[in-house]
Amino acid sequence: MKEEAPLGIGFYSANEAARLLDTPVRNVRRWLGGYSYKQGNQVFHVEPLWTPQLPRHDNNIELGFRDLIELRFVKEFIKAGLGLKTIRHCLDYARECVNDEHPFSTRRFQTDGRTIFLESATVAGDATLLDLKDKQYTIKAVIERTFKDLDIEKDSVRRWRPYKGKSSIIVDPSLVFGQPTTAIYNVPTIALAQAVSAEGSAKAVSLLYEVPISVVRDAVAFEEMLAA
Repeated sequence: MKEEAPLGIGFYSANEAARLLDTPVRNVRRWLGGYSYKQGNQVFHVEPLWTPQLPRHDNNIELGFRDLIELRFVKEFIKAGLGLKTIRHCLDYARECVNDEHPFSTRRFQTDGRTIFLESATVAGDATLLDLKDKQYTIKAVIERTFKDLDIEKDSVRRWRPYKGKSSIIVDPSLVFGQPTTAIYNVPTIALAQAVSAEGSAKAVSLLYEVPISVVRDAVAFEEMLAA
């Protein structure tokens, strides 16, 4: 399936996305696959927040890089105390403002995200959303923090530096289907971590792959962080 995926947009299973985002896989499936719940004798269905970049394969959710970054924002907003209903309203409004199906991962949202959230509450006319005014500084802080390790090109996010914001490790949809890799040297972090485990020496792996030992150590630490 990876060979059939469109080039340059990344490829992640729900499990891979959950691992990179450090969130339960059920969250990824609920946010992008929708879900149903029962209340009394009635069954209600909640639609996905958006349609992923990649079509379902054997009914499995598959994501592109922009989906991954959008979910990262969803996770952080929920962690900050915002509800899915609020986030959904903002997404709908932001798509119109930004003219992009993935509005959270745009330069416009980086600069105007707090305003877009507040305007979306007003447009929705839902009294339960209007308490966003009390959370506007929290929203601003989440946006600023989440964009700190993202690189923007041509008005949208093109690269993520997932290990402490360091430039040594990147997630770039144009490289190895968007899997975590080393900047410049383009060796997947998992390959370096497995090699160090087999060789028992970061120095030996550095020589073998012609990658600076500091980058090898970052790759190992990053993979250990994901595993934890």
